[in-house]
Amino acid sequence: MIVPALLLLVSIIGTVIATSQPVWGDLVLLAGPSAIASAILLLREARVWLAGQSRRSARGAVVIDGSNVMYWWGGTPSIAPVQDVVRTLTQLGFKTGVVFDANAGYLLTNAFKDDAALAAMLKLPVDQVMVVPSGSPADPYILTAAREMGAVVVTNDRYRDWAEDFPEVLGHGHLIKGGYRQQKLWFDFATVSDAHNAA
Repeated sequence: MIVPALLLLVSIIGTVIATSQPVWGDLVLLAGPSAIASAILLLREARVWLAGQSRRSARGAVVIDGSNVMYWWGGTPSIAPVQDVVRTLTQLGFKTGVVFDANAGYLLTNAFKDDAALAAMLKLPVDQVMVVPSGSPADPYILTAAREMGAVVVTNDRYRDWAEDFPEVLGHGHLIKGGYRQQKLWFDFATVSDAHNAA
């Protein structure tokens, strides 16, 4: 959008100079059509940009089960799949939050990592990452956060043990599966129409 805006500005300046200075009168033959063309380009790019913004703002929130997703690449704990999931969902316009078990840092780096440390690894604000207290399962934290935010959960876990307290896990589209196929990240958005349209 910057290039058409600059072209429009230069063309308008050229048109003003051409109409106010008789010596530069021929410049209007170039500056006038350039101003019209750059205005059309600017409007077209602005329309595309605004459409993208409205699609992004229309998307909802996603809670990522970090301790599940970190096993998606080859079954060995790694921060890379969580980074991929966060980046991809953010690009699709979703607001993301990530919840980890207390032992996630040990599994990833052989040392405890708190919310701030894992947020830095994911390049997210610290308020979008949570490490649950030691001795507590992450599942109820994930499901509570999703319920409070009206979010879906990205995980391959089915949370069957929590279905009585969180019956929404049995509904279509609440739990979004994912993984890698031929080294490409995929999500099963089949039951979430907005996400399916985005993918």
